[in-house]
Amino acid sequence: MPPGSPPAALEFPPPSPQIRVSGLGSLKFLPSCRNKPGIHFFTYDLKMLYPLMSSNEVLKEFKERCSQCAAISWGLTDEGKYYCTSCHNVTERSKEVINTEAIPNAKIKTINRGLRRKRKCEKGWDWFVCEGFQHILYQQAEALKALGVGPELKDEVLHNFWKRYLQKSKQAYCKNPIYTSGRKTKVLEDNISHSDWASEPELLSDVNCLSFVESGAESQSDAQTQKSFPLTKASQPESASVCSGSLDGVEYSERKEKGILKMTVPRTLAFCYLSLLWQRETITLSDLLRFVEEDHIPYINAFQHFPEEMKLYGRDKGIFTIESWPDYEEIHKNMIEVATFLDLPRFPDITEACYLHPSVLSMKYLMEVNLPDEMHGLTCQVVKMTGIGEADFLTFDPIAKMAKTVKYDIQAVAVIIVVLKLLFLLDDNLEWSLSDLAEIHNEENKQDKPWFDFRKWYQVMKKTVDEKKQKWEETRAKYMWKSEKPLYHSYIDRPVVYKRREMVVNLQKQFSALVDSTPTVEKKSPSSFQFNWTKEDADKTCFHGHSLQGILIKKGQSLITKNSLYWLSTQKFCKSYCKHVTTYEESNFSLSYQFVLNLFSFLLRIKTSLLHEEVSLIEKKLFKKKYSETKQKSSRSRKVRRH
Repeated sequence: MPPGSPPAALEFPPPSPQIRVSGLGSLKFLPSCRNKPGIHFFTYDLKMLYPLMSSNEVLKEFKERCSQCAAISWGLTDEGKYYCTSCHNVTERSKEVINTEAIPNAKIKTINRGLRRKRKCEKGWDWFVCEGFQHILYQQAEALKALGVGPELKDEVLHNFWKRYLQKSKQAYCKNPIYTSGRKTKVLEDNISHSDWASEPELLSDVNCLSFVESGAESQSDAQTQKSFPLTKASQPESASVCSGSLDGVEYSERKEKGILKMTVPRTLAFCYLSLLWQRETITLSDLLRFVEEDHIPYINAFQHFPEEMKLYGRDKGIFTIESWPDYEEIHKNMIEVATFLDLPRFPDITEACYLHPSVLSMKYLMEVNLPDEMHGLTCQVVKMTGIGEADFLTFDPIAKMAKTVKYDIQAVAVIIVVLKLLFLLDDNLEWSLSDLAEIHNEENKQDKPWFDFRKWYQVMKKTVDEKKQKWEETRAKYMWKSEKPLYHSYIDRPVVYKRREMVVNLQKQFSALVDSTPTVEKKSPSSFQFNWTKEDADKTCFHGHSLQGILIKKGQSLITKNSLYWLSTQKFCKSYCKHVTTYEESNFSLSYQFVLNLFSFLLRIKTSLLHEEVSLIEKKLFKKKYSETKQKSSRSRKVRRH
């Protein structure tokens, strides 16, 4: 007897002539359902559709008394639930049908209701974890394209980075791809059109690959490496991978192979930023993370964009779900790890014409925080004196001995803070004295170009930033971390999870109606600037056109600062084996310096200590002589103590 065929002892009557699958003519309401306002489901005539199970057989399976009429007479609904044939009360108990071939009319399976065995397609496509990450990368690349990034970032750069990762991690484009235990994986290179992904836009399309992708020990012949994403076909039983929707979810979460960099959701942003950096686009890392936070780039619950056929549950939940906002330091660290793992060559040079050059980027942040345009000349001088504007210093080279990349946005902001210290000292004394002089001059010379007043700037910026920060904190507090697409640990839990989610959504709608609030917040349009300063805005003073004349004095043909003092943010740097360069404690610094640090830290969404560290490194380059003298004095004092 072939597997799945009905027992020989059972005899099935011929199909009833009343059954029609072309429409709903044969569908009937149960008599009791018509008068119950809360019931809105269709059911079939049980005598027609389920002759394979008589009332006696149902009784053998279910012998409880009806809660309504106390009778023991049960039938089955179209959803496989028991109902009382006396009073038509439907219970929550259900019966699974093992064999659908017993139903008289085979075509009845085309209707999405009725008793049937779970089809294979209900479990979705056979897909691997790397395909899930590929789909996230594709969605992120499309989002960057919508933000104005050139299409070559997706079609060429990101394509080749991902292709190289699959090769390096031995998942594709190599002679012996990694196999999942207990089943073999065959790479299909002949018939790509039969893939379930054929209808999806392919991230790994055939494009002109960068030369470095074709290099490496794992490279194969040109015919093999030029192909699109390798399609995998797993020879496995239907019951395999019961703990995850993907075929290798369980094994992927437990895999700890040395030398292999496992893909994670934060590393998708590392791939995106590497691609942006290769293209020298006008998006910094802080901008990228802000766009993620504003939901312009998929990251939190990015799996919601998976095709419906890509079922995700069990171990996949731990792989693809994120419950925290992306952190600047973490993504920056991941970027270096990914670039090192891929053995990427030296990136294109960052020259003075590039947006990421500190001279260009500092002008952007001067405009952002409403500082005078004249400060740009001073920032360019600091960049030149410290040597941080050189292409060799700025260009990322992963294969160098010390694979470190410049934090371009933090570096540009640190240069501005150093210039503010050169001009105003920021010691809670000199800046207020200079503000008094500027206030007197502006009152006496209202027709002339106003002098920059640090006190007035502080008041305007503090009010604006406090309002912005409050809105930002409220938005974060209201953020819905739960995905619209419910997640469940196993496929058996699916109905319960979906039912709970439906109840939660209904309660939220009712609560929103009661408090007269709108549950959805309109998404902001993306912008490179968070603050908008215009001369026409009377409520917010624009300081862009203000002069530094009250702070600078002319000496010969050059201008020098009135302030001849300077204090170093860090007197002594940490040892080389320490994880950080210096430490930051607010109580050790002036209130003005704290305000400036907090202002720029909020602008970049970074820790204040990270910015303080960058300021200290700029000062170390700017005052090399002072630091070398300090080092010599400390070494002499140690020698004296030894004697």
